[in-house]
Amino acid sequence: MGVKKTVGMYPTFERSGTPTRVSHYCGGCGHGIIHKLITEAVTELGITDRVVMANPIGCAVFGYYYWDVGNIGAAHGRAAAVCTAVSRTCPDAIALAYQGDGDLGAIGFNCSFQAANRGERMATFFVNNGTYGMTGGQMAPTSLKGQITATTPLGRDVLNDGYPLHVCEVLNQLTAPVYIERVSVADTQRIMQARRAIRKALELQRDGKGYAFVEILSPCPTNMRLDAVQAAQFTSDKMEQEFPLGVFRDQSATATAHPAPTAKPGPAAFFTGHPDGAKDAAPDPAFVEQRLKIAGFGGQGILSMGLCVAEAGRFAGRYTTWFPSYGPEQRGGTASCSVVVSGRPVGSPAVDHADVLVCMNLPAYERFFQDVKPGGWLIADASVPISEPPAGVRFFAFPTIQFATERGMPRSANTVMLAVLAACGVTGLDRTVIEQALAASLQRKPALVAKNLEIFAAAYQQTMLLAPAATRM
Repeated sequence: MGVKKTVGMYPTFERSGTPTRVSHYCGGCGHGIIHKLITEAVTELGITDRVVMANPIGCAVFGYYYWDVGNIGAAHGRAAAVCTAVSRTCPDAIALAYQGDGDLGAIGFNCSFQAANRGERMATFFVNNGTYGMTGGQMAPTSLKGQITATTPLGRDVLNDGYPLHVCEVLNQLTAPVYIERVSVADTQRIMQARRAIRKALELQRDGKGYAFVEILSPCPTNMRLDAVQAAQFTSDKMEQEFPLGVFRDQSATATAHPAPTAKPGPAAFFTGHPDGAKDAAPDPAFVEQRLKIAGFGGQGILSMGLCVAEAGRFAGRYTTWFPSYGPEQRGGTASCSVVVSGRPVGSPAVDHADVLVCMNLPAYERFFQDVKPGGWLIADASVPISEPPAGVRFFAFPTIQFATERGMPRSANTVMLAVLAACGVTGLDRTVIEQALAASLQRKPALVAKNLEIFAAAYQQTMLLAPAATRM
């Protein structure tokens, strides 16, 4: 009798640079069996073109060389976050997470726990071999009591190391999951049960019925220091004593399909609460991308200033991003943000080399002045003691804090700085859209709109008088 050919995997594996049918897994490892069960079920259910597999750090990190489906590499422990994004943004996609016990049970546990608690439309295949198999066999959250590992040479001491983590049992306390089962691939009979469980989890995803979780006990001969037969025996004899097989929950018969995710307003709409006048971003190769870094103390309106610039770009139909950074203090700590305004989609919101640096205090200048591009702008509050700005940088200082304080609006120094940016023309945006964004940002405090627009206009005019003579390279 011939051996059935595996379906759903690539004809050859290119991981080593040379086509081969040999995986990177150790002999007797359960990963190959699990891969086969998943890909065969995917193929039989006719969902190959819908599946997106997220696999983070672990022995299966190279799974994308084997599975003939969509693949996304996730950060350590964050497969559930990736699958959440996939299922919410791509309604037709079937999101699958493939994780080991170290990855899911340790660094990624809360991420997976919260996804299960939300009932995300995804399936998680959790491979439990009781060890960190990829990185030398350290104790994992699921290592057995007394189990010898690279970091517990005398065996796992529960008084010192805690007890093995029972993930199925923990998730079964939640309301949202539809299906939870623990299976094994230690022998043929158990493999057949695992095959049924994996198929059911995939059927639920095909039908959009919510969160499914399948834990799979799997031998790891290398780190168990056993041969393949002994490792399989250890899995069935020892691991099953700690982790009993069985169905913890099966609501597949009564579960209904989740409704397709509806479009929700983006961050800018939440900022203004009323995005009237905004335009869809459209490519404009002629628009020169501007990358701004704005920095100062917390409480100076640093983040809202940057958000106003980004919002103004949105009103102008530009591609914009806003990326904040701040310390734990609500007032007085460091605060900065990166803003990109572009005529094309923005690849990264991070601004490592700024076209424009705005400094509202000395620490901000000392931290970021070296990041300004040659020919770029350094714009600072006049109280910042900058005796010699960086060579090759256009420099302008304006007394924003003093200007706002003298007019009875000390908390509007950021509005004054917005006017300075508009007058210097460093954002690539017209004054009108900046004023529009400023007014939108204050719509919940309508009494402040007119006052801020007034001080904006005054600061704009004053800057227009001073900037041409004050800037220098």
